[in-house]
Amino acid sequence: MINVLITSAGRRVELIKCFKEARDDMNLEGNVVAVDIDNTAPALYHADKHYIISRINDKNYITDLIKVCNEENIHLIVPTIDTELLKLSEYREFIQKNTNARVLISDKSVIEICRNKFNTQRFFIENNFGVPRLIEKKDIENKNYDFPLFIKPLNGSSSINTFKVNSEKELDFFLNYVPNPIVQEYVSGEEYTIDVFTDFESKIITVVPRLRLSTRGGEVNKGLVKKDAIIIKEVIKVIEVLRPIGHITIQCMKTVDGIKFIEINPRFGGGAPISIKAGADSPKNLYKLLLGEKLEYNEEYKDNFLGLRYDEAVFITSGGELE
Repeated sequence: MINVLITSAGRRVELIKCFKEARDDMNLEGNVVAVDIDNTAPALYHADKHYIISRINDKNYITDLIKVCNEENIHLIVPTIDTELLKLSEYREFIQKNTNARVLISDKSVIEICRNKFNTQRFFIENNFGVPRLIEKKDIENKNYDFPLFIKPLNGSSSINTFKVNSEKELDFFLNYVPNPIVQEYVSGEEYTIDVFTDFESKIITVVPRLRLSTRGGEVNKGLVKKDAIIIKEVIKVIEVLRPIGHITIQCMKTVDGIKFIEINPRFGGGAPISIKAGADSPKNLYKLLLGEKLEYNEEYKDNFLGLRYDEAVFITSGGELE
């Protein structure tokens, strides 16, 4: 029996279904449990069981997680949003000592690189990876840049408050509008999200580039899996230096000047089910690891696999049951 807990479940219906399908395909027993702060989060009602817990910044958040883990005998905690990553990395050992659960989270040093865009930029530069040029304060003061530019929040998520900047007037406005802004050169080319899965020792198991054909609210709407050898090779280099744990999503642009890395999200991204359905089944790999299996690197997933995501409604009866 293996019980999995999905935190901040929100709209992650696809992800919960992927874990349930992996469990059933492997003929395993156990529940997929979801938690959220809001009882109208749709994904809660697709889990086998669900709980309402405190907000991430609440003093009871970790206590609530531990209580659910012990009540449901949870074996794996899977985070899904950026804002919980640092806290879970800080409390990983505490949670694991007080439950039977393993937290699918990278070391705090890795989270700090990924969650702060300046740290991410520095990581790429110091390790000789391609990255859009950073437009620093002195560059802005001396007008040492060319339009278009790109501006985003230092600790942003889901493409919120990210903008292409085409003029001085727009730059002046967005520098005041975007919280803790970071400014870069605007890079054009093919935009990719790469789903990476590593085991608990950071050994790479799968690397799946997805061409972003369409996005909505920061998440891929339409994505095409492409076994691009150049991207795969460069991403492997990044992961070997960074050494994250679990399912990771990396964004990059494939330009005429090579690969330019944009950001790293050390968690399941919204479009991860596309790679999972293509055959790079991270939930199934996690179950295998929890069963003690050793996994090897493979590219046994479908190439040119198109994922088209869409909205689906959830209807709840007055008794709180899924209809």
